[in-house]
Amino acid sequence: MRDFAAIDFETANGRRSSVCSVGIVIVRDGEIVDKFYSLIKPSPNYYTYWTTEVHGLTRKDTDSALKFPDVWAQVADKIKGLPLVAHNRPFDESCLKAVFDEYDMDYPGYEFYCTLAASRRTLKLPCHQLHVVAAACGYDLANHHHALADAEACAAIALKLL
Repeated sequence: MRDFAAIDFETANGRRSSVCSVGIVIVRDGEIVDKFYSLIKPSPNYYTYWTTEVHGLTRKDTDSALKFPDVWAQVADKIKGLPLVAHNRPFDESCLKAVFDEYDMDYPGYEFYCTLAASRRTLKLPCHQLHVVAAACGYDLANHHHALADAEACAAIALKLL
């Protein structure tokens, strides 16, 4: 796969619609050509202790951020026609579908691929967490759970495995 968009969401709470940040890395002809990161005002707009422990974001970080439809308007054309790639596709795909539903937006039926599944098929590792797989593929994920850093790691894995 040489043309795709790697995507990663972080959420504010247990609801999949509560995306609070997104990172996207666009790859064309096997090269990274664009990157996008944005904080998002989540819906519902509250943070749990555990999600903040994972990514470090709080309501203070996102209260003045754009809501998802405004953020997505900035990237929809950039990723149009590209398959999306995520590490643990079921999570990121369900977040995207949930937030589209939350705002009554028409979901365009993005084609998704999973680097987690690909790593389990092709790499013999003690575990297949993003930072472990990224390291095995030669990418140093220094800022794990930052949506753009995770999307960059996912893109690096996809370029090696997909």
